[in-house]
Amino acid sequence: MLTPRQQHCLRGIGITRWQERSSVVPMTDEFPVSDSLQNPDVLPASSPAEPQVGEHAPVSKPVVQPVAPPTQQQFDVSDWPHLLDSIEACRNCALADSCTRKVPGKGFEQADLMIIGEAPGHEEDLQGKPFVGRAGQLLDKMMMAIDLDPKKVYITNILKCRPPNNRDPRPEEIQACSQFLRAQIALIKPKVIFSVGRISAQNLLQNSTPVGKLRGIQHVLPATDIPLLVTYHPAYLLRNPAEKARVWQDLKTLRRLLNHAAD
Repeated sequence: MLTPRQQHCLRGIGITRWQERSSVVPMTDEFPVSDSLQNPDVLPASSPAEPQVGEHAPVSKPVVQPVAPPTQQQFDVSDWPHLLDSIEACRNCALADSCTRKVPGKGFEQADLMIIGEAPGHEEDLQGKPFVGRAGQLLDKMMMAIDLDPKKVYITNILKCRPPNNRDPRPEEIQACSQFLRAQIALIKPKVIFSVGRISAQNLLQNSTPVGKLRGIQHVLPATDIPLLVTYHPAYLLRNPAEKARVWQDLKTLRRLLNHAAD
């Protein structure tokens, strides 16, 4: 039975009526654990062509050496002051020159729950804080629907700078920001990570599986023992309100997982 406060929050999200559907999601304390995700098969390299036999020796071709990617600067991220200064100083990709403000993150730096989105949008770029637009307001309501104070969680993105025109982040941009995200996870030591959106989930789990197949499963952040859950991005829900019922299932799973982690 939902409390009046939860019912109010659900109405704010856009779910005006809730009815248990045990046939859709089992209401148990057990969590499904993801199978190991295999990388896509790599096609074998084609065999080199046989040399042509002729009267004249073949002309040797110059060997072209691959160009190494530019070395990225490594920053001091040993504590929060150094980490925030380093994010501000970073010029490891071109986004630093096109964004208005860096967007490190916001919230409680010792939070049990860490929410990781994709990249800053227009409002975030102006204010220097993640999830401050309509999607951020919906995320706050999602947290309150499961009795979580939004100020008691930590929220950040894969990228700390806004891509132009809100395009998808490029691999080199994600790589440039990776040292900062790793440092944030290490400093916060969250009990659970909640990944919202395709870019976030696929990069955190290091695979290309669609979000629809990643949600509903308890994952583990690679190279750690931190449980990780995946759901749709709040911006996606604003465009596709019918998916809010699925996200409500994800939120209930998140609440149960946090309760277990607190025991």
